[in-house]
Amino acid sequence: MTNNSQYELVGASSIDVSPTATITQHADPRSEFSDLIRQLITVQTKQNELLQQVVNQLSAPQRQRNNELAQWKRANPELAKSCKVAAECLGKIHTEFLSSLAFEIHESYEDFQDSEYLLNDFFDKYGPRITHLSTILQTLSVLGNAPDISSTVSNS
Repeated sequence: MTNNSQYELVGASSIDVSPTATITQHADPRSEFSDLIRQLITVQTKQNELLQQVVNQLSAPQRQRNNELAQWKRANPELAKSCKVAAECLGKIHTEFLSSLAFEIHESYEDFQDSEYLLNDFFDKYGPRITHLSTILQTLSVLGNAPDISSTVSNS
């Protein structure tokens, strides 16, 4: 097996760049050009193979996760539907909560700049709520919108 991290151009010679260097003409420049093109194609093919391996490595965890979610959905179809409905409802609550949060930030902006106590109080009041709400919404959305087993099997 060859080392994929280095590519060697076959037939490449050293190039003299000193001021006294002389220019020599090869017997058949077309042949040399063809060889270089073939070598470039070989290197490009190896790079494409390596890129394909990288894509496969990076997409494997996502495929595994989709398979597991699809199996869960198949085992719990009613719960998956309930999670989807709950996510839609909670999404509306989340939007309303974000709206009120944005309004309070807008109204209290100058106070927050002047008082670290008020800013910390704001974070204490809204920080855990938005974190928990977002986490629950994310969980329900993932479970409620799990991929269908048929689409997961066909993509494997």
